Amino acid sequence: MPKTITQNLPSYLDSENPGPWAIFLEQVDRVAPYLGDLGKWLDTLKHPERSLIVDVPVRLDDGSIAHFEGYRVQHSLNRGPGKGGVRYHQDVTLSEVMALSAWMSVKTAVVGLPFGGAKGGIRVDPRKYSAGEVERITRRYTNEISSIIGVNKDIPGPDVNTNAQTMAWMMDTYSMHAGTTQPGIVTGKPIPLGGSLGRVEATGRGVFIVGVAAAKDAGINLTGARVSIQGFGNVGGTAARLFSEVGAKIVAVQDHTGTIADPNGLDVEALLTHVKQTGGVGGAANTTAIAADEFWAIETDILIPAALEGQITKHNADTVQARIIVEGANGPTTPEADDIMTAKGIVIVPDVLANAGGVTVSYFEWVQNSSSFYWTVEEINERLEKIMLDAYHALTATAAEHEVSLRTAAFITACTRILETRELRGLYP
Repeated sequence: MPKTITQNLPSYLDSENPGPWAIFLEQVDRVAPYLGDLGKWLDTLKHPERSLIVDVPVRLDDGSIAHFEGYRVQHSLNRGPGKGGVRYHQDVTLSEVMALSAWMSVKTAVVGLPFGGAKGGIRVDPRKYSAGEVERITRRYTNEISSIIGVNKDIPGPDVNTNAQTMAWMMDTYSMHAGTTQPGIVTGKPIPLGGSLGRVEATGRGVFIVGVAAAKDAGINLTGARVSIQGFGNVGGTAARLFSEVGAKIVAVQDHTGTIADPNGLDVEALLTHVKQTGGVGGAANTTAIAADEFWAIETDILIPAALEGQITKHNADTVQARIIVEGANGPTTPEADDIMTAKGIVIVPDVLANAGGVTVSYFEWVQNSSSFYWTVEEINERLEKIMLDAYHALTATAAEHEVSLRTAAFITACTRILETRELRGLYP
């Protein structure tokens, strides 16, 4: 099935915009020389185990019927149940969801979680619909994918334009079908429904943890260090707050509403309040607006792309003036851009490690739901920090051993773990 889908998507053949799935395939091919005998299983990673496309018909508030296209892709279930978020965005494509599910396989393997990779999405701009309409879209989508998800099969979570309320609707819908409350069917739920403390800020906190470690290795003093952030939602906003708390200056921020900068450092708390009130950074008081393409050229110590994939390409990579890039978003850098910036000496902490804080605390939530025993936020953050730092130091050691980038080291580690499991399990029948 994936082969047929690939052949039907011309974006895969577009050298200027190959599509997220093609980017993932290139990343996998780059680690083939490091896999040894496991290389015979490499094509396993190039074929998602299951790709589901569903129609999501919904009655709108005006009585009309609208149809939305939804996806759920399970890339690899060799190491455990699938894990991955659900995003609502008008530009969601199957290529994107396939790639995101594959990066989840890599991500969970990098940090050693007993999960495989999955991802979901609906092609919809939720800002154009009422809360009731979004709820009905969510419930119908959950119903359509219910045959392939489950507490021990595939556990959705929040992603772009979805949140704890979305997960509550998904959990309730699935539970109604099951005839019993199933809190473990999703993660990122509200706390009263079995959500985990620390989950909302987990991805941004993970970005901060590995960013601090990378800065230390690079000899960067965080007091007065310059940080630029693209995307100012849960991930970018949390990272900004944590970096500012240790003395770093947030000198530039970009999101879908605008790009602002201040070489002396933006007022993070005021900016977070502005974003909460208006939905974006554009028009924030006491800030200077700059052109969107100028964002990448700002001289900074740490750059955090925390928006969508494909933001740093061969067309703007050479303008990037950062010492370290910590990828808060999934797939923000194309392979060509990766090569350009690596040649310039920029250290890139890849997404499959940098933003793994979210799935790590989602794992904690799933474990707590299974045992009906819940941890304190201090326990959550302590366990998160240990897992993130252990993974970071393991990747830096692998990178040094093979003289490769951290991204290649991450894929060596993850692909080895996934394919070892595949070989041990064998093929059935």
